[in-house]
Amino acid sequence: MSEQLGITVKKNENFSEWFSEVCFKADLIDLRYNIQGFVVHKPWAMRIIKKIYEFFERELEARDHEPVLFPVVIPEENFEKEREHVEGFKPEVFWVTEAGDKKLEKKLALRPTSETAFYQMYSLWIRSWRDLPLKLYQSVAVYRYESQTRPFLRGREFLWIEAHDAFETHEEALEQIKEDMEVCKKVIWEKLGIPFLFFKRPKWDKFAGAVDTYAADTIMPDGKVNQISSTHDLGHNFAKAFNIKFLNREEKKEYVWQTCFGPGIWRIMAALIAIHGDDKGLILPFDVAPIQVVIIPIIFSESDIESIKKKSKEIERLLEKNGIRCKTDWRDETPGWKFNDWELKGVPIRIELGPREIKEGKVTLCRRDNGSRIIVNESEIVDKIREIGNDILESLKKRAKKSFDEKVVEVATKEFLMEMIKKGKVVKMNFCGREECAMEIKEMTNGAKVRGTPLDMEEKPSGKCVWCGRKAKEVVYIAKAY
Repeated sequence: MSEQLGITVKKNENFSEWFSEVCFKADLIDLRYNIQGFVVHKPWAMRIIKKIYEFFERELEARDHEPVLFPVVIPEENFEKEREHVEGFKPEVFWVTEAGDKKLEKKLALRPTSETAFYQMYSLWIRSWRDLPLKLYQSVAVYRYESQTRPFLRGREFLWIEAHDAFETHEEALEQIKEDMEVCKKVIWEKLGIPFLFFKRPKWDKFAGAVDTYAADTIMPDGKVNQISSTHDLGHNFAKAFNIKFLNREEKKEYVWQTCFGPGIWRIMAALIAIHGDDKGLILPFDVAPIQVVIIPIIFSESDIESIKKKSKEIERLLEKNGIRCKTDWRDETPGWKFNDWELKGVPIRIELGPREIKEGKVTLCRRDNGSRIIVNESEIVDKIREIGNDILESLKKRAKKSFDEKVVEVATKEFLMEMIKKGKVVKMNFCGREECAMEIKEMTNGAKVRGTPLDMEEKPSGKCVWCGRKAKEVVYIAKAY
């Protein structure tokens, strides 16, 4: 039974197959729903995802965002208002054209993103500088007709948050970009232990309808980058398209300045699985785990059962009273089978509870991340679990950051660039800033793209562009991406 439950491929030998096995065997998703690109999210996945949502929503609301819910359908006429935006998204739109046996007079889009839904209403809601800033967000699924699909990385229905903000001044909008970056750091790094760089994207790779795009990229075990969040300076583009004006403090009408922010909940889930997981399955940081502590009864005879049941209930009540999510596994399986099953699901801490522990007033704690075991007195259990939970996160962060840094290579020649991309590395180099060079690099490397310049690092260019030999204007990172 444990062999059937276990992962059959090694993460460092075949990451793609490993990822698929973990998604299936850890009971995260079911692909057998009979429409390609639409997956069934099973309870263990949804409980993790709900925690990720909770972390982001808490940070957004602490920064004066308010929750809303907009309709899932958007009239075609809304898309037509911002030309660049419609050209960017129309090829991916699912259209609703019939209701019952009647043709609809207007085509309705299933939201691929919600700028054109929000901003129609913003034009009605915003009248004066007193209505600003307006900062709203929604936690929803969006729909895009992707040609290639992969659970948590690219789907035709996927989960995210989108925040849409309007301001009096461009300076406030740019400050919001920094705030969005801070929210990413608070959740993605500090809570989940996923390292990333926050890039300013090149102009040729910005969001359709934006003035500038900024995005958080993490690096997956195979060296490809995973964009896990993005935020956009929209300038006046949508304000002009939707006529979002306000009466300023001098009693004159002007357009609002706007930003939009999209933490990719699905893609963050992919990073959580991929970056922390090992050859046994998931490894979950303590705060995001649906069950933080699992109690495994160690029963040698029928006479042990009642005392172990009594003690496990006492421990459950104690932990739950102290805000620790706990469960005792009473399934009719061997302890070894249960160990494997909960390791596969990534539960951070296991308590082994048998007659010896009860007699001595102690429990055995086992960590999922490194397999270490310690015996502690019952009176210490809450403090020790919290200490271990914090240490697991710090250990995962340290390991993930080390792996991230090892995948980034600075290059000084075109040949070395090509070699490193082939080896699955992320390349850092001096760059001229020209789109022509970026397109040549993409073609010659079979898909590696200029990801941009990092916002949170001061890296000054020196010398010449590695690709073309012209004067370097910036330091950029180049990688293949999901």
